[in-house]
Amino acid sequence: MKVELAQLAGKDNATAYNLERALAAIAACAEDTRLLVFPETHLMGFPSAQTVASVAEPLDGATVRAIEQAARERDIAVVIGVAENHLGHFYNTTLLITPEGIALKYRKTHLWASDRGVFSAGDRYATALWQGVRVGLLICYDIEFPESARALAQLGAELLIVTNGNMDPYGPTHRTAIMARAQENQAFALMVNRVGAGDGGLVFAGGSALVDPFGSLLQEAGRDECQFSVELDLEQLQAARKDYRYLDDQRLRLPGEVIEHASGLRELIIPR
Repeated sequence: MKVELAQLAGKDNATAYNLERALAAIAACAEDTRLLVFPETHLMGFPSAQTVASVAEPLDGATVRAIEQAARERDIAVVIGVAENHLGHFYNTTLLITPEGIALKYRKTHLWASDRGVFSAGDRYATALWQGVRVGLLICYDIEFPESARALAQLGAELLIVTNGNMDPYGPTHRTAIMARAQENQAFALMVNRVGAGDGGLVFAGGSALVDPFGSLLQEAGRDECQFSVELDLEQLQAARKDYRYLDDQRLRLPGEVIEHASGLRELIIPR
């Protein structure tokens, strides 16, 4: 399976600019690309407590609809981050958009310092089947908590996709974490980070990467903007799980109600 990673320098509170960049990246995809992944909150950048109400949009708003149309026209899936407005509550959200529409929505559950006071935390993890692969989504700080990826693994995830907005000096932290999350869950892990400068003097660390189910780093970007393709050899999933499976051998399982949907969506509700 061919996947492209769009490691871009977005702008905060600049939806029109970020959308234009996203549409250009979708248009530039190779003909055989099946999935294109963008960084955390790419479409709006990172709003502040003062700007989030004016920047965040509902998922049926014009910006997400534009991405849906582009995905449909190119017949590819897109993973992209948004600042979501749901009935006056704001979420740091990542979407898996297929040519048929939104297949998976994930609201960041672990809020980092700059998220607090801006976004509310999500209350569930979820996976969905796409192209025969069960996909789960995480966002940035989530991958520093092993339980987040394990929750997706308990829901059958074979591909962990992380939209990232990680900044200096924490680049090495996420490089280590993404390899660990792949290895301990015997799944592919794909992380796409932002680059360049953001509001408040932040400098984003890049380092977008693909890790195989053995925890081996297959490809890694530098600190500049780039759009590059990677190949997922799905037979590695069976190879990594051939002799033993951590999920079968673990003594403790994460609590929470699992909901199975007819569409193939699986959700794990986080206990209060």
